[in-house]
Amino acid sequence: MVNTGVWGIGFHPRHRGDSKNPHADVPSAGSGERDQAAEKGPPGVFGAECTFHIFTHMNAPPFRAFAVVGAGIAINLCLGILYAWSVWKSALIAGPAGEPMEGINAGWHFLSKAQATWAYSVCGFTFALSMIPGGKLQDRYGPRLGCTLSGVLLGSGCALAGWMQSYLGLILGYGVLGGLGMGLGYAAATPAAVAWFGPKRRGLIVGLVVGGYGAAALYIAPLAKSLIAVHGLSGSLIGLGGLFAVVIVAAAQVLRKPPAGYVPAGSVPANTAAPAAVQATAKQMLATPQYFALLFMFIGSAQAGLLVIANAAPILKETASSVAFLVVNGWILASYGGLVNASGRIGTGFYSDRVGRRNAFALNGLASILCLVALPTVMAERHVFLLFLMVGIVYWQYGGTLSLMPAWTADFFGSKNLGLNYGLVFLGWGIAFFIPQIAGFIEDATGNLNGAFYLSAGLLAAAVLVSRLVSKPANL
Repeated sequence: MVNTGVWGIGFHPRHRGDSKNPHADVPSAGSGERDQAAEKGPPGVFGAECTFHIFTHMNAPPFRAFAVVGAGIAINLCLGILYAWSVWKSALIAGPAGEPMEGINAGWHFLSKAQATWAYSVCGFTFALSMIPGGKLQDRYGPRLGCTLSGVLLGSGCALAGWMQSYLGLILGYGVLGGLGMGLGYAAATPAAVAWFGPKRRGLIVGLVVGGYGAAALYIAPLAKSLIAVHGLSGSLIGLGGLFAVVIVAAAQVLRKPPAGYVPAGSVPANTAAPAAVQATAKQMLATPQYFALLFMFIGSAQAGLLVIANAAPILKETASSVAFLVVNGWILASYGGLVNASGRIGTGFYSDRVGRRNAFALNGLASILCLVALPTVMAERHVFLLFLMVGIVYWQYGGTLSLMPAWTADFFGSKNLGLNYGLVFLGWGIAFFIPQIAGFIEDATGNLNGAFYLSAGLLAAAVLVSRLVSKPANL
């Protein structure tokens, strides 16, 4: 069956002489409860007779599928506030640690580089842990509940951090509550969208939805910079938290799972018996070595991008110290990174559907390793253009990881329990936040990030090696 998607127009070939079951096609996207008007068409090229079906039901699943994708992108565009953290970090480390701030930031105190990274790290780790209950909520009750709670928690967390005006407030508000909100929302938006599409589009759809998360820094970084300048740290956190809460809760109401019996277009060829798809439970998945391979691959590939994201604004300030405009506007690298991060998710998802997850992972990883090794030299020589190029490649690789891993999890263990299964694989992303935290200690001790970049390159190389050895479970 060929299905045109949103318009709900289907085309069914029917061989001449087959009058007993002229519509013996496997149901696909666009089928279901709807009115159909059938009109017999002309003979086909190979002696086939064509039947055209125009679906008139207004709530045709293909339309809903794209609405769910759109809502997921909108939600992730808010949850991605994490990727703009370096803008707040830059303001928090602008003076001697422990000294009180003045003016619109009165009540706050400057932090050390390691302290300023803790809220970011706690947020990421809490995010990853909350993906597990978030996945359970999504699999059991659907995506709306988790995403609604997500908006409330993220908004409340940002408001609490702004109100407390302290290091502890950042940890509890931005780190814990914000991380919980991000995990619950992220766990629902992606699986909800994936369930509407077949495996041939899985990488692209995942890339589009999670691309919203990556792209968030593109607008949040400059917006946060402006809000901090006008309303201070507290005003920026409270204002953005309120805005994101409203958008996430509203978009959550659009999300829903496919109806019972729905089969995505392209899942099963017409008139062909389909082999039973693997639909592993979390318990079955955890009993396989492939789960631990994916977990390690996630750690090794995500930590490189997280290291750069956590330090984007300070890195640009240091490298472009002779360019006044870039020193004052360090957020530009974070915003640029958001664009490349999102592009990497969509681009990698697209070509991974064609060259395979393994090859896409290796291609991205090897390019990023070279850049990580070269970054200390690039920063020391003050090569701004090369800095943008190499940081862009690391962002692309990182974004690609966030597109590959949910698709890889679905390829290995099925999409039925993807919410919980991916939540368990996503723990690797949370563990990866320990590398930026270690980098903060390295920088405080040595005065630079060189050792952290080399450590990151080594971990990424190990992840690429594991990816070449792992294969789909054969015993599920």
